[in-house]
Amino acid sequence: MLSENIKHFRKAKGISQEEMAVKLNVVRQTVSKWENGLSVPDADILIHIAELLDVSVSQLLGVEMESKSTEDLSEELAKLNEQLAQKNQKEKLLLQANKKRSLILGFSFLAMLIALLVQNEVISILLVGVCLCTAVIVLYRNMALLTSITTDDMRIGMLRITTFFDIGVLAVGIVFALLSVFDMIPFSENGEEIFAIALVSCMILFAGVVLPKLPYTRHTGLRLPWTVQDEDTWNVAHRIIGYISFPTVLLYLACAWTIPNLEIVTTCTVIIWIGIPGAISYVFFYKKYKN
Repeated sequence: MLSENIKHFRKAKGISQEEMAVKLNVVRQTVSKWENGLSVPDADILIHIAELLDVSVSQLLGVEMESKSTEDLSEELAKLNEQLAQKNQKEKLLLQANKKRSLILGFSFLAMLIALLVQNEVISILLVGVCLCTAVIVLYRNMALLTSITTDDMRIGMLRITTFFDIGVLAVGIVFALLSVFDMIPFSENGEEIFAIALVSCMILFAGVVLPKLPYTRHTGLRLPWTVQDEDTWNVAHRIIGYISFPTVLLYLACAWTIPNLEIVTTCTVIIWIGIPGAISYVFFYKKYKN
């Protein structure tokens, strides 16, 4: 690239940025911007740079130019400027996306701290609910930014449906927790188990329907180290989740009905439900990149 070539030939010539700036009648910061790809010199200055470094303009640009006219040079620099603008725009969007991700993670981490440190059940439930709902709302409002999917893309609809479902699950959990704390809904041990079974079953079934249709993202779906690195691996894992979700729920209901320890049954069900697509997608990922 032009920026790397300017830096390379300047160092090969044994000229500092300051010396180069003086000879070109510019400030040192301008030379630094050229070499860091933050700006592009105009055609006249590029010709002077080539003369100063004893190289051709084509060598600086890294392309073969049939004509050395200023007009052709200006056209080539215009292309570089357009590429630079696109690069800067991508970097700006990436920075904004990282800030939003940090905000989501911050609210999630704060929710965990509140759950661990706040002793009052009512206050703890309310604050945790507010933090988690805020994190999900930030995700929803910045869906296009975080996924690089335009708002008119049909695939973003599945992400929105998933986000609404997450908000709904959080809201239901918060409401039932508060009602239980205030003894407005007297849950028996059997009633709590039925509620837990229903909630887990609904989440697995919903995921089985939605996840195979989700676009490749790094924040919603089966986020394993290998699935977030490769889109094909991501798709394999989520297709398998779609295939096994309904049978998993049937197995879960049968075991919950016959085995007295619901915690063990639920834990084993989740491990199987995530473990099968996780293991198969890892084998796919390994074979793909091994070859």
